[in-house]
Amino acid sequence: MIRLGVPSKGRLMERTFDWFGVRGLTLSRTGSDREYAGRVEGADIALVLLSAGEIPRELSAGRIHLGVTGSDLVREKLVRWDMQVETVAPMGFGQADLILAVPKAWIDVDDLDDLDAAAAQFRAIHGHRLRIATKYHRLVREFLRANGVADYRLVDSQGATEGTVLNETAEMIADITSTGETLRANHLKILSDGLIHSSQATLFRSLRADWTAEDRAEFDRIAPHLTAAP
Repeated sequence: MIRLGVPSKGRLMERTFDWFGVRGLTLSRTGSDREYAGRVEGADIALVLLSAGEIPRELSAGRIHLGVTGSDLVREKLVRWDMQVETVAPMGFGQADLILAVPKAWIDVDDLDDLDAAAAQFRAIHGHRLRIATKYHRLVREFLRANGVADYRLVDSQGATEGTVLNETAEMIADITSTGETLRANHLKILSDGLIHSSQATLFRSLRADWTAEDRAEFDRIAPHLTAAP
């Protein structure tokens, strides 16, 4: 049986249930909010409730056949992600941008070329590399390498990343933002070419799961409904 992993709580779970609902599949949670069990009506699918951050790992391990999570999480957590999963459908919600932001006081730093020069100057003056606070080490490193920025050091941030500059634990940040309000409140500005990835909730298919003939037939039956606009 096909195993479908979806976020286990909050707005993301609700939007996911709605998205499948308008496409003919009724997802529902069974038991209390503390129980991670559910069911699917309209297809031969087992519902697995997980955190959004766990779903890339479960897709990679082949323990679920389909999974809903942010495209940023798949790209960050899976090495060569496109060899492990494939996109079935972008879902049109949960949008957020992974961006690079610097203090507004850096009036001469507006783009990546400016950042490269500023990072080299920072190292020459302070004797250590400019620190970038982020949760997205792989995506940020690949983006900066592709754009020729070298004099930096990534520092892990699992809390309020926007506050790290004010707290002097980093000089700039790379983080997810949807409205930019928190960035502005912390006196940060996005580099003009500092968009690393535009993320949204996405339905992925595992390339490593054991797809039986019955699983493939069932997926082929429902796939046109999942990929078509409602």
